[in-house]
Amino acid sequence: MNFSEYLAEQTRIVDETLDRWVPSASAPPQTIHKAMRYSLFAGGKRIRPVLCMAASAVAGAAAGVENTACSLEMIHTYSLIHDDLPALDNDDLRRGRATNHKVFGGAMAILAGDALLTLAFEVLSRLECVDAGKKVKLAHELSSAAGTVGGMIAGQVHDLEGEGQIPTADLLDRIHRAKTGALLRASVRMGAIHAGAEEAQLEALTRYGEHTGLAFQIVDDILDVEQPSEQLGKTAGKDAQQNKITFPAVYGLDRSYRMAEQERCEAHAALGPFGERARRLHEIADLIVDRKA
Repeated sequence: MNFSEYLAEQTRIVDETLDRWVPSASAPPQTIHKAMRYSLFAGGKRIRPVLCMAASAVAGAAAGVENTACSLEMIHTYSLIHDDLPALDNDDLRRGRATNHKVFGGAMAILAGDALLTLAFEVLSRLECVDAGKKVKLAHELSSAAGTVGGMIAGQVHDLEGEGQIPTADLLDRIHRAKTGALLRASVRMGAIHAGAEEAQLEALTRYGEHTGLAFQIVDDILDVEQPSEQLGKTAGKDAQQNKITFPAVYGLDRSYRMAEQERCEAHAALGPFGERARRLHEIADLIVDRKA
């Protein structure tokens, strides 16, 4: 199976698992379930759950990891719904379609995000073939990555408060290691934890996740400058319009490209102990850096 086929198969597994966990659009109250599904099934790349499943396979694999993986996609999608709200980034386009609040209204968009956040932890609490201790570790990993101390919300706060400030490397690092990097790092770690990874394996995969997460954000910032909205599936040039602190703003495009390449190399190097078993993680790192959307 080549990488494109692998990615399509993993995405299918994620989508089918999400469909089982999220109430149908006909389940009352219908509006909230329609809103949740609208954003969740809008054609996202599923990078986080795929990373989770690939890391689990490298660490020894375990039944039901697709459920753990889906909790990450629920958190990610909730963050996008809220990030697009008028009070935050005020965006009209996400994943190539109108943002959630444009379709369902601001109040329902807030509730849809809240519902996905809540459901993510219900999923972890109901994992089968996973002992209670491991469930606690997984919940702690996800909540920390999404939280206010070095997690996603912390990064969003730094991002909001950084608008209009002089862009510095220190502030940029604080924003993106938390806002984007923390959840990508957790994706890899949760897959490894689900599989019962040894400490040395977890450390190596953590390094991979950190470098891959930073590469992802560097490339995201570059694409916001270079690609049109139609290609990105979201409003292009928004970072510059809002005076966001980004890698091109701090380092320029040429150096940003070199930094992304360096992070790719470091991610590959971190996988050395796994040999050929880590082929899919190598391919995912390349996808993240080489992507055009």
